[in-house]
Amino acid sequence: MFDAFTKVVAQADARGEFINAGQIDALAAMVADSNKRMDAVNRITSNASSIVTNAARELFAQQPALIAPGGNAYTHRRMAACLRDMEIILRYVTYAAFTGDASVLEDRCLNGLRETYLALGVPGASVAEGGDCSALMSEIGTYFDRAAAAVA
Repeated sequence: MFDAFTKVVAQADARGEFINAGQIDALAAMVADSNKRMDAVNRITSNASSIVTNAARELFAQQPALIAPGGNAYTHRRMAACLRDMEIILRYVTYAAFTGDASVLEDRCLNGLRETYLALGVPGASVAEGGDCSALMSEIGTYFDRAAAAVA
C-alpha cells in the first residue's frame, strides 16, 4: 500500500502537479479494500482455533471412516497432524487475504501439497471438503477455494 502512495506522489511530482481527485479516490478505495481484508483476517485469527475445531468436527461427522481404525486420521498422532495441517492452511489463507495476493498461499503452502498427501495416502476429496469454506466469508472465499483445489 505504501508503494502505491509513493508511486502516486512520485508521478505527480514528476509532472509538477497536485495529486488529483481521481488518484485520491483510487487510493481511498484501496485503503477501504485493505481495511476489509484486515477485518476478515482479524476475525479469522481471533477464531482460528474454533474454525479448525469446527471444520474437523464437521469433516469427521461427514466422513467417519477417517477416524475409524485404519482411517487417515485414526490415532492421536494422525489426528494431530490433520489438525495441524488444517491450521497451517488456514494461516496461509489469512496471509493471502491480508496481502490480497494468493502467491504466498501457493508458494509456501500449496505447492507440492497434493503430491505429499497422495504419497501419504490422504484422500484429497476429504481435504477439499474440509477446505471448502468459501461460504464462510465471500471476501476470502477464493483463497479457501485455492486451498481445496490444490489437494483435490
